[in-house]
Amino acid sequence: MEIINNFFSLLKDVWKGGISGASFTDIIIALFVFFIFLLLRSVVSKYIVKKIEVFVSKSTNNFDNNLTTSLEGPVKFFPIVFGFFLASSFLELDGKSSLFVDHLNRSLVTILIFWFIHQLIQPAALLIKSIELILSRDLVNWIIRALKVLILILGFAATLEIWGIKIGPIIAGLGLFGVAVALGAQDLFKNLISGILVLVEKRFKVGDWIYVDGVIEGTVEDIGFRSTVVRKFDKALATIPNFQFAEKAVINQSETSHRRVEWMIGLEYKTTSQQLEQVRNKILDFIKEDQDFIISDTTPCAVNLNQFSASSIDILIRCYTKTNRYYDWLKVKDKFIIKIKQVVEDAGASFAFPSQSIYVEKFDK
Repeated sequence: MEIINNFFSLLKDVWKGGISGASFTDIIIALFVFFIFLLLRSVVSKYIVKKIEVFVSKSTNNFDNNLTTSLEGPVKFFPIVFGFFLASSFLELDGKSSLFVDHLNRSLVTILIFWFIHQLIQPAALLIKSIELILSRDLVNWIIRALKVLILILGFAATLEIWGIKIGPIIAGLGLFGVAVALGAQDLFKNLISGILVLVEKRFKVGDWIYVDGVIEGTVEDIGFRSTVVRKFDKALATIPNFQFAEKAVINQSETSHRRVEWMIGLEYKTTSQQLEQVRNKILDFIKEDQDFIISDTTPCAVNLNQFSASSIDILIRCYTKTNRYYDWLKVKDKFIIKIKQVVEDAGASFAFPSQSIYVEKFDK
């Protein structure tokens, strides 16, 4: 009987002693409180997000809507941080354990703050609409990415400081390491600087159709720090280093104001001068009257007899369409070809084709 009493006495002492000064009763209460907040995390976050949505629904700008989506993550993390802080307040820890829990609370709050700032950068960029007039949208996206990385680095450094880890010596060590890396990563920095120059000069943006002689032709899908992703017209995906766009001429087909039609049509030598004039004038009248073409100082029109070729009399046609869209341009050319064929047929003329005459002389034996 005395043994049993001693055991329960020991059990009572251990229960009260607990871990690091906190009794098991306090530990169970703390775990229960934290578990409750963990269960209510979704409910609390949905309630807060709902309140934010009701508030921002009164406005029509994209900033408010984007802000709601961005803050969803930090809002869900907030009940965990608060629940852990409340649970730890039930624990009367001693010595190093108390310091450890205090550091953990400070770390969680620091992470929450920097996460909130990190998520706030994207919506905040929508407020600065005037910056897109100076910088391209892709460059603004680059700056946003860089700021987000910077916030993550600062948050990580602040968390390390809480735990007494000095980042000064680490940075100094990374500086020496960075020099070694820089020597072996010259191409990386070359592509990075080239990408920045491309964006600052606004050579192209996402969605543009570009052509680089001997390199690539296709639609830009993404402009990264080191390379640019281009979707070729056969639907293959190509990743091109940025220095290619900085060192070579880039033709941005999407920035074409008007697409040009330039042809040389040849008529047979038996075509009369009256027929030549009729064909030339009819083609010119069609270009002037058709709504798909444009004639101005910057988009001149030319329909002229050009030269006597080896087997034809050539007429030069040079004009511009109103559309700059490739497939619409093809439709205009399709219609124009049929019209030219009709004009030549109505004039009683015919198109020439390459031919060669051979004269055979007979010699008396």
